[in-house]
Amino acid sequence: MLAGLLGLASAMPCMAEAGDARDPEPNTLVPAGVRHHAATGFPDRIVATPAEDAARGFAVAWRTDVRVDAPVLEIVVAGDSPDMGTPRRLTAATQALETENGRAHHHRVQVEGLEPGTLYAYRVQGDRTWSPWMQIRTAGDATEPLELLYFGDTQNKNASLTTRVVREALRHAPDARLVLYAGDLVSGGDGEDDTEWGEWFEATDALSTTMMSAPAPGNHEYFEEFEDTPRERRVLGAHWPLQFALPSNGIETPGAPTTYWFDYQDLRVVVIDGTSALDLGTATAQARWLDGVLAANPHRWSIVLLHQPFYSPRADRDNVPLQVELQPVIERHGVDLVLQGHDHTYGRRGADDGGATPVYVVSVAGAKQYRLSPDAKETMAPVAEDTQLFQVIRIDGDRLRYEARTATGRLYDAFELIDGGTGGKQRQELTEGRIGERLCPRAQTLKGRADRCWE
Repeated sequence: MLAGLLGLASAMPCMAEAGDARDPEPNTLVPAGVRHHAATGFPDRIVATPAEDAARGFAVAWRTDVRVDAPVLEIVVAGDSPDMGTPRRLTAATQALETENGRAHHHRVQVEGLEPGTLYAYRVQGDRTWSPWMQIRTAGDATEPLELLYFGDTQNKNASLTTRVVREALRHAPDARLVLYAGDLVSGGDGEDDTEWGEWFEATDALSTTMMSAPAPGNHEYFEEFEDTPRERRVLGAHWPLQFALPSNGIETPGAPTTYWFDYQDLRVVVIDGTSALDLGTATAQARWLDGVLAANPHRWSIVLLHQPFYSPRADRDNVPLQVELQPVIERHGVDLVLQGHDHTYGRRGADDGGATPVYVVSVAGAKQYRLSPDAKETMAPVAEDTQLFQVIRIDGDRLRYEARTATGRLYDAFELIDGGTGGKQRQELTEGRIGERLCPRAQTLKGRADRCWE
């Protein structure tokens, strides 16, 4: 018996050997033909997003089946008693969406007139049922410390492999109030788009309902219409405008907001749509809008969030319209952090003029892992391949602390920005406890693709 097992083992390929061209795992955990993520009467895909002034309001979007039309959201100041008192009730706007999982209704409510720094309890209605009561705190005043999370692309295998990154991030940032996503939340375009979104919400549920989520659109939030014809164009996917109730203060675009800004305590966050700038010709309009938003920033700190990087860690990915139109605006206004995704690696570099800011970061949270270009290895530090990451940012008065951690919580990169007032901001590297550089160990990558480490 033992001899037979040994013989069978010796005949099987060694899947762990470096250099094997391995087939990727399925993108979702749902077997083909199964409608695991079909909408029901129970509310799901609940996500809170910031209002323009996050101290005074936020929005909530959620989904049910088509039996639910114009449901309500209830909200009350959170207390210690199970008696929730008499909540305020707000009626949702409802839109339908047909997907491979059937027809669903997506609902949204804008909650306004709230008190700063206050913990609220809210719940949303379904078909003869409600969600659990969930708690979220509005932004406080500019003097209060702020902890937030930033994730690069989640995109692939969200239920399987993004979930662990999100849960580890919560262990290291238990007081986080805000989460930023740098686009390509899902892969899309494969006939199971709604299932992918269902798994994204499963993976991020602990964040989406208890803190404010601010996503940037990536190229995978768009799809190609009339592909390979003279009419070919990029079109925003149907899920984006229904699943995120975002501020309507960006440039005018058909369909839904993909650029917007908001204030959270002593921080202004501005979200750019890199795909629209690169493929739809909106770079000039976005630059003009961005200039005005940054010029009017009354706060000490600023972050610009977008998908495509200004400095790409991958080869042959120069995003020239971003560099020509938008980057001068960012550097003229001294933006502190430019947080990006798209290239499925990690890389950090400072401004070309040698100043402390802006600091440009590219990161990846999901399973798809690319390789670094030779130029990135020379111009960025630190860099990483083959590594799922999350980032924790803490702002306290005149200091901003940035940490990038691996999926197991190990510290990979860290620095502080220190505001010296009239002397400008200085960057201080934090090297204690950081692990060494991680590069892809495979000599031959998946499917023979030399530019990828993991699919």
